[in-house]
Amino acid sequence: MSYEIRLIENRYEFILLFDVKDGNPNGDPDAGNLPRIDPETGHGLVTDVCLKRKIRNFVGITENEKPPFEIYVKEKAILNRQHERAYKALNIKPDKKLPKEEEKAKAITHWMCQNFYDVRTVGAVMSTEINAGQVRGPVQLSFARSIDPIFTAEHSITRMAVTNEKDLQKERTIGRKFTIPYALYRAHGYISAPLAKQTGFSDNDLKLFWDALMNMFDHDRSAARGEMATRKLIIFKHSSELGNAPAHVLFDIVKVKKCEDVDGPAREYSDYVVTIDEKAVPENVELIIRP
Repeated sequence: MSYEIRLIENRYEFILLFDVKDGNPNGDPDAGNLPRIDPETGHGLVTDVCLKRKIRNFVGITENEKPPFEIYVKEKAILNRQHERAYKALNIKPDKKLPKEEEKAKAITHWMCQNFYDVRTVGAVMSTEINAGQVRGPVQLSFARSIDPIFTAEHSITRMAVTNEKDLQKERTIGRKFTIPYALYRAHGYISAPLAKQTGFSDNDLKLFWDALMNMFDHDRSAARGEMATRKLIIFKHSSELGNAPAHVLFDIVKVKKCEDVDGPAREYSDYVVTIDEKAVPENVELIIRP
């Protein structure tokens, strides 16, 4: 593989602000696909798994699913077949357990990291029937939480056509759809340089990751999700591998509140104000704001 790797050398934290209008950003299958919600506060939630899916999809589209940017977890993927590829490439017989020789076991997991972007980025548990090990990814995401409590609207869905002649005179209502009129969400993320050394996560991978966070919603359109967009990406770059300030201190520098002159519920991003206390950014931490 001719892919030149320059591993990241800095710790990062970041805040992702994104919004949804007249859509369902992350339905809960255990609640009839209602938007996920914190039942105690009414705030909306979007899982880390949901965000990772959009990142994977963006990378798969932009990099044409070719090594070293293949996607391990994707629709209709048969994971054991991906593990088999690693064994075959290294001339090792597939097994439920990794080889006893530590060097061979590491080589199998390393092959998976080399070829699959999501494995070396967010990690993967690959200890299935054909064992390729476990990887703890350098990039970790929190659940996203809405700034204010959300309101869920319910809509009946009707149809013009029917499947069979016997259904011609039946009620045309076939289901319900749930949307949020508007909500602004905030998610936190963490990137570890020491873990990047273990998986091979590089500067090129990091650049692609930032691009994915900024543009992933533009390639994830559907009627169910309404209008979704990344509104702001706030990055804290430490000058060292281990970091120069606690993550919670950096996150507290950024405040998001509804504008005082807005009457009623927020319905646009402009109904909120994002304040960043740049003077409170510690020494040896660089603040990067996109866009």
